[in-house]
Amino acid sequence: MTLARRHRPVAAVAALPMYDLPELREANDKLWSAISRRLKARGVPAPARLDREQPLEAVWSNPDLLLAQTCGYPLAKRLRGAVRVLATPRYRATGCDGPLHRSAILVRADDPAANLADLRGRRCALNDPDSNTGMNLLRAEIAPLASGERFFKSVLLTGAHVASAQALVDGDADVAALDCVTWAHIQRHRPQLTEGLRVLAWTAATPGLPLIASAALPARIHQTTLAVLEEVMADPTLRTARQTLLLEGLDLLPAAHYRAVVHLEDLARGLAYPKLH
Repeated sequence: MTLARRHRPVAAVAALPMYDLPELREANDKLWSAISRRLKARGVPAPARLDREQPLEAVWSNPDLLLAQTCGYPLAKRLRGAVRVLATPRYRATGCDGPLHRSAILVRADDPAANLADLRGRRCALNDPDSNTGMNLLRAEIAPLASGERFFKSVLLTGAHVASAQALVDGDADVAALDCVTWAHIQRHRPQLTEGLRVLAWTAATPGLPLIASAALPARIHQTTLAVLEEVMADPTLRTARQTLLLEGLDLLPAAHYRAVVHLEDLARGLAYPKLH
């Protein structure tokens, strides 16, 4: 069994970058090691280690991508046709509902804001303009309040959800949206960061971060990988790793479900608020 057609040299890639804080890497590595061993036993070439070096876009667009996790926004906007959705993980975190998740809209604990309308003219921290949880879900909540005008005084690009939380604590921004799983992880592992923050509101729910593979791979590779993922989710020897990652299982959501992400964008555009600002 090969990963590529016409006997192209195989350079299988795997990455689990979305929930890979330093405190979680050992658990992610244990999970991947179990996945890799099972794939190799079934004749599927699999890298021994997760890729933590390549930029996300390079990983997601690699024709030999065996497994990765992506955000719903780039999946719906740029990766359609290039990747295959294998499964959507279920997480044990406040804000999750089966395979669906929300973002926590955060402010400092002592911020006087009582609702989202009170944030007009304040400073927003944004992890990435292509983030569903950091941008798209927040934009959908702000759009009805903005009346087609600029809502925030400024938007600070931070590069990561944790950095957005830190910007709030440091006083460099006043509000940020973090996906509920990241929020749960940093509450557990970095209480010194989160104790100075509070959830002002929760966003609407959309499908969570999917596990994907390159659409260029043969269908039997996809099927084998999914079977291995389901085995790993049920393996009692990996219970501790799964608990550390807050993983409860997998749901098989059709890729079309991620149209919900674009639907929220369309609603914001319809309210003359196409850009979070």
